[in-house]
Amino acid sequence: MTAPARHPVLELRSVSKSYGPVRALRGVSLKVEAGEVVGLIGDNGAGKSTLISLVSGSAPPDRGEILVEGAEKTFESALDARDAGIETVFQALALAPTLNIVENVYLGRELLRRDPIGRSLKWLDKGAMRREVASGFQRLGLTLPAVTTKVAALSGGQRQAVAIARAVLWDSRIVLLDEPTAALGVKQTEIVLGFIQRLKQHGVAVIFVSHNMQQVLRVVDRVIVLRLGRKVFDGARANLTGPQLVGLMTGALAEEASVARAAPAVPGPSSKECGNAV
Repeated sequence: MTAPARHPVLELRSVSKSYGPVRALRGVSLKVEAGEVVGLIGDNGAGKSTLISLVSGSAPPDRGEILVEGAEKTFESALDARDAGIETVFQALALAPTLNIVENVYLGRELLRRDPIGRSLKWLDKGAMRREVASGFQRLGLTLPAVTTKVAALSGGQRQAVAIARAVLWDSRIVLLDEPTAALGVKQTEIVLGFIQRLKQHGVAVIFVSHNMQQVLRVVDRVIVLRLGRKVFDGARANLTGPQLVGLMTGALAEEASVARAAPAVPGPSSKECGNAV
């Protein structure tokens, strides 16, 4: 008996988006598999932010399809994307610094006590939430201060890790990371990059948007390059270099290839000339 075909966890088919006369995306197609980290890179105006907006439910595509595990999805809001298993972590974190780690993870999803009095008075089950968060962090291999620590007391890298973990702990299958290390120092960046690499072991698909080519080449399995709204490269990280990625982003490599193809061949000596030379 033939096993059913396995669909990519996320697939875009010929997706396009315009804002007035500006064509932000032009027929972009891509696939992301479970447990795969894909780097999405491109110069300013390449279409990265627009693509993230479409997948995260912030904006609808003009044309094309978005599929999650083979099923076509129409997102009217970020909540629709979350319901489909897609979470987005932006550079500007949506964390409340005056709340502790547990309160941030469960923000908007708080657990209520199950006893009759607790249910009627809508008391929070703080003990259960603390246990769930601590267990989740341990499962993800994430080392952080106590889960009762205020977010304001955490470093930048630790805050990013909490934001990413919050997305993963809600059984999200796809996490979009938009410049997660942009404002971090070396040590804090290591916390985030190490955590991204560990997410692969849990089958989470990650789209990692970054301008830092060294970080991209370190953590991703595959690189997708956008330029002027089009996908110009989609391939494995192996053997790629930072200068090559920059060349793809700016179009320099494409121009070099075009010049090489257009250059006339240098004629060699004819057989008659060879014979005379002998």
